[in-house]
Amino acid sequence: MASRVFVRLQSRDVLKLSRHLLPFRICGSHPKWRSYSQILPGQSVKVGCASGFWGDTAIAAPQLIYGAKLDYLVFDYLSEITMSLLTAAKSKQSDMGYAPDFIQVAMAPFIKDIKKRGLRIISNAGGVNPLSCAAALREVCDSEDIKMNIAVITGDDLLKQVNDVEKMRLTEMSSGQPFPKNAHSMNAYLGAGPIARALDLGADVVITGRCVDSAIVLGPLLHAFHWKMDDFDKLASASLAGHLVECGPQVCGGIFTDWDKIDNWADIGFPIVEVGSDGNFILYKPLKTGGLISKATVSEQLVYELEDPSHYFLPDVVCDFTNVKISEVKGHDGGLVYVSGARGNPPAGKFKVSATYADGFRATAVAVVAGPRSKAKAEKTAEQIIKRCRKIFNQLGLQDFSKVHIEVLGSEHMYGANSRVHEDVREAVLWLAVHHTQRKALEFFAREVAPAGTGMGPGLTTVVGGRPRVSPVLKLFSFLYPKQNIKVQIYMNGEFVEDYIPPQQPTAEYSNKGRVQEETVFKEPLPTGPHTFRLEELAYTRSGDKGNTANIGVIARHPDILPYLQQALTAKAVDAYFAHLFENRLGSVESRIQRFDIPGIHAMNFVLYNSLGGGGVASLRSDPQGKALGQMLLDFEIKNLPNLVALLGHR
Repeated sequence: MASRVFVRLQSRDVLKLSRHLLPFRICGSHPKWRSYSQILPGQSVKVGCASGFWGDTAIAAPQLIYGAKLDYLVFDYLSEITMSLLTAAKSKQSDMGYAPDFIQVAMAPFIKDIKKRGLRIISNAGGVNPLSCAAALREVCDSEDIKMNIAVITGDDLLKQVNDVEKMRLTEMSSGQPFPKNAHSMNAYLGAGPIARALDLGADVVITGRCVDSAIVLGPLLHAFHWKMDDFDKLASASLAGHLVECGPQVCGGIFTDWDKIDNWADIGFPIVEVGSDGNFILYKPLKTGGLISKATVSEQLVYELEDPSHYFLPDVVCDFTNVKISEVKGHDGGLVYVSGARGNPPAGKFKVSATYADGFRATAVAVVAGPRSKAKAEKTAEQIIKRCRKIFNQLGLQDFSKVHIEVLGSEHMYGANSRVHEDVREAVLWLAVHHTQRKALEFFAREVAPAGTGMGPGLTTVVGGRPRVSPVLKLFSFLYPKQNIKVQIYMNGEFVEDYIPPQQPTAEYSNKGRVQEETVFKEPLPTGPHTFRLEELAYTRSGDKGNTANIGVIARHPDILPYLQQALTAKAVDAYFAHLFENRLGSVESRIQRFDIPGIHAMNFVLYNSLGGGGVASLRSDPQGKALGQMLLDFEIKNLPNLVALLGHR
C-alpha cells in the first residue's frame, strides 16, 4: 500500500511540473506535425527516446508524449554501473532491482494519455527484475482502470547457470583473467528479436532486462517493417538509429564540444528518429525545444562508446559505420539530419555477458581546502590521513589498503604532466578514494577524515557529504557465451506465453582481438605553415567507456582538415598525451591504444585499453567513465600548419 501511495503522489507532482515546463499546451497537439515523405521511402516509423540513463530528467517523457506524434516511445536506463546498483538493490529487497523512475516518473503521470494516443512503449527498465517492474506498472494501470498488454522478456539472467559457466573455463574478454569464484550477477546482452516478437503478440508495453541499448529501437522496427534477420544492412542502419538516440539529449547538443553555442539547456530536446523501410532515417527533436541537431552533434554521438567502427558487435548484426553519411536538411526548426550508409554483417554465435563479483569495499572522501598552497596542503593532508590509518591497521592486525588514489581537483591532476596550473593555487578539492578487502578497515578510515580539519593543515573548510560512506565494490567481468545455451521467454500480463525461438540467421566467427588498423601514411608531405592550433579549433571530440576501456572520437570540422589530424594524432602521440592514465606501461603502444579511421564522417576513433583504473564502480578516480578525456584532448597542440581555420569561414 505504501508503495502505491508513493507512486500516486509522485505522479501528481510530475504531471503538475510538466504543465509548467512544456513549451506547448499539454492537453493539445502541436499544429505543425512534421511530414518527411519526400525524404524517406514509403511508410516511415517514428521512435522517440525519453531516457538516456537511470535518473534522467522528468521533462523528457511529457516532451515526447505531447510534443511529437510518435509510434513508439523508448526508455534506456541501463549501464554496467546501473546493473551493479540494481543487483545490490534486489539483494536488499527481493521485489526491487528495476528502475523505479520508469514507473513513477515516466509512466504513471501520463498513463491515460499514453493509452489514448496509442503509444507503444519499450524499455530495459526491468534491470535485474523485469517481472517485478511489470507488476508495478500493472498496479498503476489497475488504479486508473486502464487495460494494457504488458510484456516481459526474460532469459538474460544467467546466474543460475554459474556452475555451467565455471566448467567452461571462460576468461574475461579484455584482460584474460579467469572466471571469478564469487559471481554476484550475470546478465547476457540480448538482442531485438524477442522485443519484436512481443510486439507481434500484441504488447502495448515491452519491458526487458539486460539487452543491448540499441535493441529497444531495432525491436519495434523489426516488428513494423517485417525485415528478415539476414537483411543486415537494414538491421545495421536501424541499430545505428538506436545507438544515436540511446543517450537521450546527448545527440541533441548535450555535452557538445561547442557547448557555448547551444541555447536553452533547461528545455533541451530529446531525440526522434523517423525510419524508412530501407533502414535509412532522419533524426530531429520536438519543436520549440532547446539544443541542436546538426551533422556535428550527431557525429559526436556516433563515436560515443565506440571501439572498432567497422566491427560494432551486436547480438543481431555486426555493424560497419565507417562510411556512414550524415547530411543536414536545411529549413527545419532545431535542425534535422538524414543518416545513411550503415552496413551490416552476420552476427557472432555468442552473446556478450557481463557478470559482477564482490571485490572488497571502497570509500571516498571529498574535502574543500582553501588558502595559500592549497594543492600542497591537500596532498599532505591525504598522505597523513593514510599514514594514520595504516598505523591503526597495523595495531589491529588489519592488512594495508588494496589501493589508494589521491587527486587534487582544481590543480588539473587529471591532466597529468599536461597540467598548466601553478602549484600555488588558493583553493582546491581533495579527492581521496581507497579500497580494502574488509569493511571494518574502511570504517576506521571514514572516522579519520574529519579530524584533519583540526589536527592537520589549515583551510580545510568542509568534508562534502559528511563522513565518507563505505560501500561494497562489484567489479565487472565480461565474456562471450554461446547463444544456444540461453533460453529466452516472453510473458504477457504476468503469465508465461512462449519460449522465444529465434528465426534462422547466418552467423560468423570473429577474432576476440579485433582488427588492427594501419595508420594512414601520406605519399606526399602535407603543406606546412607558421600556425599552431589547439585541437578544439580543428575538431570536435566525444569520449566514453566500455568497462575499463575508454574511447575518444575526433571529428574534423572540415574534410580537408582530416589529413592533418591523421598526421599529428597518431596512436603514439595520444598514448604519450595520456601516459598518466595507464597504470602499466609495459608492452607496445598498440597494446594500450589503437586508432581507427571513420572516413564517412571525417573522423578517427582512439581506443584506450585498461585506462580507467578498473572502470565503473571499481575505479577510484573522479572520472571513472572517461567522460572528460575528449575535453582534455582538445588542448592538444598541432604545430607548423597552414591556416586551416580559414577553411571554416566565420564560426
